[in-house]
Amino acid sequence: MTVIVRDLRAQDPADVENFTHARHLALPHVLWTPAGVIHRTIHTHSDAHYRSLIAEEDGEVIGTAQIGLAHDSPEPGRGYLNIYVRPDRVRRGAGALLVRTAEEHLAAHGATRLYSWVLDEPQNRTFAERHGYRAGRSAHFLRLDLTNGTLPPLRTPPPGVELRTAADFADDPRPFFELDAETVGDEPSDVGTEFTDYDVWIEENWKHPLLDHALTTIALVDGRPAAFSAAHTDGCRYATAMTGTARAFRGRGLAKLAKNASLHRARAAGCTEALTGNDAGNEPMLAINKWFGYEICATEVRHVRELT
Repeated sequence: MTVIVRDLRAQDPADVENFTHARHLALPHVLWTPAGVIHRTIHTHSDAHYRSLIAEEDGEVIGTAQIGLAHDSPEPGRGYLNIYVRPDRVRRGAGALLVRTAEEHLAAHGATRLYSWVLDEPQNRTFAERHGYRAGRSAHFLRLDLTNGTLPPLRTPPPGVELRTAADFADDPRPFFELDAETVGDEPSDVGTEFTDYDVWIEENWKHPLLDHALTTIALVDGRPAAFSAAHTDGCRYATAMTGTARAFRGRGLAKLAKNASLHRARAAGCTEALTGNDAGNEPMLAINKWFGYEICATEVRHVRELT
C-alpha cells in the first residue's frame, strides 16, 4: 500500500467528486459540493498560492487538504493548512504526508506562522502536537433540524427597517460588499481579514456557487444596509456563511431578525437542516444560535506553529 500526495485535478469531475466525498466523510458538519471545491480551487486570489491536495492510496482518495496564505490579512506571513483524513483510513501515513507537503509549499512562499483547525478528539490533537502545533481557541459546529425543529416566530421589522435579499442587489452588490467588509474585520480570529478589493470579493464571494441570493437576507435601516445573514445551500442543506451587523447598528437585534427570516425561507424552500459555526468564546452568539434551536454537534481547536 503506497500513499502519495498530489494536487486536485480540478478539470476531472471524478477527481473532484472523490475529493468532496472524502472531505464530507471526515467533516460532515460543513457544506461540501464539487462546485464549491472547484470554485475555491480556481478563484482564490493568486497571492494566496492556494492548493487543494489529495492523499491517495492505490488510486483511492483517503485524505484531503486545503492550504494557502492569508493574502487578505494585514499581517504578512500567515498561512493555513486544513487537513482531514477519512476516519476509516487513518494511520496509513496520509496525514503526515499532507502536513509535510503543505508546510514545504507554504514556507517556500514566505509563511512564518501556520494555523490549522483540528477536530477536538484525542487522536487528532495528539497528531497536531506531535507535528509541532500548539492548541489555541476553539469553535463549535452547530446543527438545526429544519424538518422537525421549531423556529422562533417571524416578527415584523421595526419602523425604518426593511428586510431584503441579496437578489435585490444583483444590479449593484457594492453596498452589500461594504457591509460585509466592515463586519468581517470585527470577527474573532487569529488572523485578521480585510476586504479591500471589490472585484476579488465579487469573484470569491458574490459568485460563489453555494451562495443563495434568494435566502441571503439583508436588513436595511432607512435604506442603508445594516445587518445580514449570508446563506449557502446545496439544495437540501443550508449553511450560514456569515452573519454580521455594521458597528453603528449593533445591539438592535437586526442580525437575528435577518437570520430568522432567512431560516424560515430556507425551510419553505425545502431545506432539511441548517449548519453554522460558533466561536466557543462568543457566548452571546452561542446563546442566539441556541435560541434558534441549533445544537452543538462537534468542536474544532485552532492550532498554530511558528516556522521561524
